[in-house]
Amino acid sequence: MPTRIILDTDTGVDDALAILLAMRSPELHVEAITAVSGNVHVDKCARNILLTLERLDLDAIPDVAKGEAAPLVKPPFIAGEVHGEDGIGGITGLLNPDGSRLYPDPADRLSPVSAVDLILDRIGMYPDEITLIAVGPLTNVARAIIKNPSRMRKLRQIVIMGGVFRVYGNVSPVAEFNIFVDPHAAQVVCDTGIPLIFVPLDVTMQAILTAERITQGAATGGPVAAFVRDCTAHYVDFHRQRRNVDGCFMHDPLAVAVAFRPDLVEMVDARVDVETAGDLTIGMTVADLRPGRLPPAGANARVCVDVNAEAFLTLFTERVLYR
Repeated sequence: MPTRIILDTDTGVDDALAILLAMRSPELHVEAITAVSGNVHVDKCARNILLTLERLDLDAIPDVAKGEAAPLVKPPFIAGEVHGEDGIGGITGLLNPDGSRLYPDPADRLSPVSAVDLILDRIGMYPDEITLIAVGPLTNVARAIIKNPSRMRKLRQIVIMGGVFRVYGNVSPVAEFNIFVDPHAAQVVCDTGIPLIFVPLDVTMQAILTAERITQGAATGGPVAAFVRDCTAHYVDFHRQRRNVDGCFMHDPLAVAVAFRPDLVEMVDARVDVETAGDLTIGMTVADLRPGRLPPAGANARVCVDVNAEAFLTLFTERVLYR
C-alpha cells in the first residue's frame, strides 16, 4: 500500500523536481501539497506548485494550499539569485514563437483552507499513516504544531530537507537555507516528539543532476523532461558560477526519495537542536555525529550521513526524465 504523504514546499526549482518525483512514484500517495514562503514569497510558491502539476496532465491533482508568508520571528529571506525571480528559473517569462507565454499562469485550483488547516485535517483523516515531507522552511509545520500538537504527533514521521552537520552551509558557514530562514520553527519541530529524519546538505550535495543528464532527458521530447530542462537552466548556471558544478544539487528530490527508499542513505540516531540566537551561528543544526559515539539517550531524529547518489539519480532519471 502506498505511503500517504503531505509535501510542504517553498517551490523553487528543486522543489518542483521533488513534486514531479513524488507524483511519479507509485510507492507514494500524495494527499496534499502545501506552500510556504522561502525560496520566494508564498504566493509564487503556490503558483509554482500548480504550474508544475499541470505539466503532468493529471485527471485530478492533490489538494494544494497556501501557507505562511513569513517566519515565526525573523524577517523573510528569499533565494531569488538561486531560483530566479519567479522561483522557478524564470520560465514564466519564456515565450513561444507567436509571442504567447510558454508557461502561462496555471488555473487557480488552490484549496480554500490554509496549509496549516489542511495538514491538520489530513492527519485527522489518516492518523499514524502520513509522512510529512518538508522541503522548505518549517514555518507551516511549526504553526500546525502550535495549533494542535496532539494531532501533529499522529504523524508517522517528518522527513526534513534541511540542516548541515559535517560540511559547510549554503547561507553561512554553518547554516543551511531552510533552517536559516526560520530557525525558531525548526526548533519547535525538534522539540515536539514526532519521529524526524534529517536529509541535510551533507548528502544532498553528493546528489548532482548533471547538465548532460538534463539535456539527454529533454532530447526524448517529453513535456516533463522539457520542463525540467527549462526550469533548471538558471539553476544550473548558478551552480556553475558559484559552486563549480556542471549540474545542480538535488536537495528536495532526495528527501522525497528517502521517504520511500531509506535504503538509499545511511542514517544515525542523534539529538538535533537549532541555534536561534547566535549572531554568527543562527540556523546552525547542532548534533554529535562523531563515529563511535554512543547513541544519545535523548535522540529526537535520524540524520542521513551518506547516500548512494548514483542509485538515487538513476531512480530520478528513470521516473522523471525518461518516462
